Amino acid sequence: MANRLAGETSPYLLQHADNPVDWWPWRAEAFAEARRRDVPVLLSVGYASCHWCHVMARESFEDESVAAYLNSRFVPVKVDREERPDVDAVYMEAVQAATGQGGWPMTVFMTPDGEPFYFGTYFPPEPRSGMPSFAQLLEGVHAAWTDRRGEVDQVAAQITRELADRRLSYDAPGPPGAEDLAAAVRALDGEFDVAHGGFGGAPKFPPAMTLEFLLRHHARTGSADALRMVEATCEAMARGGIYDQLGGGFARYAVDATWTVPHFEKMLYDNALLARVYTHLWRATGSVFARRIALETADFMVRELRTAEGGLASALDADSERPDGGGHAEGAFYVWTPEEMAEAGAGDAAGAYGVTRAGTFEAGDSVLRLPGAEPPPGLRERLLAARAARPRPERDDKVVAAWNGLAGAALAETGVCFDRPDLVAAATDAAGLLVRVHLGADGRLTRTSRDGRPGASAGVLDDYGDVAEGFLALYAVTGDRPWLDRAGTLLETVLTRFTGDDGALYDTADDAEELIRRPQDPTDGATPSGWTAAAGALLSYAAYTGSGRHRAAAERALGIVRALGPRAPRFIGWGLAVAEAALDGPREVAVVGPRNDPATAELHRAALVATAPGAVIARGEPDVPGAPPLLADRPLRDGRATAYVCRGFVCSAPTTDPAELAAQLR
Repeated sequence: MANRLAGETSPYLLQHADNPVDWWPWRAEAFAEARRRDVPVLLSVGYASCHWCHVMARESFEDESVAAYLNSRFVPVKVDREERPDVDAVYMEAVQAATGQGGWPMTVFMTPDGEPFYFGTYFPPEPRSGMPSFAQLLEGVHAAWTDRRGEVDQVAAQITRELADRRLSYDAPGPPGAEDLAAAVRALDGEFDVAHGGFGGAPKFPPAMTLEFLLRHHARTGSADALRMVEATCEAMARGGIYDQLGGGFARYAVDATWTVPHFEKMLYDNALLARVYTHLWRATGSVFARRIALETADFMVRELRTAEGGLASALDADSERPDGGGHAEGAFYVWTPEEMAEAGAGDAAGAYGVTRAGTFEAGDSVLRLPGAEPPPGLRERLLAARAARPRPERDDKVVAAWNGLAGAALAETGVCFDRPDLVAAATDAAGLLVRVHLGADGRLTRTSRDGRPGASAGVLDDYGDVAEGFLALYAVTGDRPWLDRAGTLLETVLTRFTGDDGALYDTADDAEELIRRPQDPTDGATPSGWTAAAGALLSYAAYTGSGRHRAAAERALGIVRALGPRAPRFIGWGLAVAEAALDGPREVAVVGPRNDPATAELHRAALVATAPGAVIARGEPDVPGAPPLLADRPLRDGRATAYVCRGFVCSAPTTDPAELAAQLR
């Protein structure tokens, strides 16, 4: 019998709709029920492609006796962290403060007023490694609630006060200068893994936003050190097991420092950010290898994550059924033994993909890598055909606004750089879904949808920043004015609903559901923080429109990057990338000429493949009434398509020559 999650749009919540646990979604009614019964709330937070979330569900939430105890003494609430990042952020901050670490599944016990008093992550079905079993945990919390209620209430109130007091004191001195950005590069160089690429040790996550900063820094300054770190990291990741050598696309992270063994879930946001990084590496170096990885990653997103409505789904699961029918296992779809290689007609070439008798994963399985030269012709196709017969990982079909904004920007830029109009079309389709389903007439975004049906959660700051970024990228690539106007609508909401009087940004709108604190975090997680994503979109929009209000808001927001960037560059990479664009101008490029004139297209492409950090590019017909300010008063030169480049308040001479335009943008 289904529980209260059966009517939700989140695939993660629907995975738990048949649990014997009487789950509630995050609703005021759940907390009212806890008050009526005078019992604590158990908050369980995860996401659809989370391996250990699945494990805990099988071990505990599907256990009838555990569920009966839980239902009788608690009100259980299940939250998809990707649908409600605000709820996740607030309580994850409490978990990290109390335990020194965090992760998913997240397990929080709280009062009916939402005040947390006990925290954890995964709990096993039996006591293990110093952890109590989940059943023991429930018994202990119930005993504390009934026997030591005053102590529980005191702890909950104290934790809530401490969280509420963690407001960011924001007196930003202004955006970073050249020396601040150089200091960030030096700090990154000190943490760079010379042997294996990337930064720090295991586990190792693809540092897409940091790499984007380093590419922009190289473009602005010519720094060889910045480019060296990008090239080495991109090469190591794409040759490692974190990259799907057969189907393209990157896994969430590597459990080791050598990029060999991934945590196999494949997330839309990682692949969107990395496709853009490899495309920009190609722009900087002409690398054939970077071009291949960029295109394979873009093709993976469209082929495996595109939904029937034109959006892009959130993720592929890490787990799937074993080919031999031996149950669910992490990585089962992706790993190989020498015998399986031989059955696929590739036994003599197993070494090309690093498949060994001992294996690199578990039980003699190997994760495919590319340690040497490109594999022999036809090998990849044979292995792909063999893998296609295996049970596929489940797909999280919900569409997240922010991630589709990131993917739209990546697909648009990859498509135009590599002459793949199908990828630009896919970006346009994804953006069209956001307009139809997620964007209201009032300029407000809904965070998620599924099957073309909007979810119940309001958009948060990164939705507005990333969707605006995607719309601006589409405007640069297509020249279609509505994308610029829609970005302006979203950014108006950022300025009026998400910005404090001191210029600081909040993750939720001023009229959002009130939690125990209003979340506010300028540092990057797996994606750009809402703070720095909004700063980047505000900066670009200001360059397109000449709006001093948007420029001032962007510069005010970048003050946090000046404070954090030189000290913790790995955790504010997107902010550093935006700061590079601000320091470079960003350069403003106007291409005017007849829409179907090949000369206009050549100038436009020359601008799009240039490396100037964060350059904004507008293309349009000359003398169009009401044209965006960047295109206004830009006549043809000698009747020919013409490009104009300005930087700050200084403009270069108009040019009709693509080579001269490229030189102006170097």
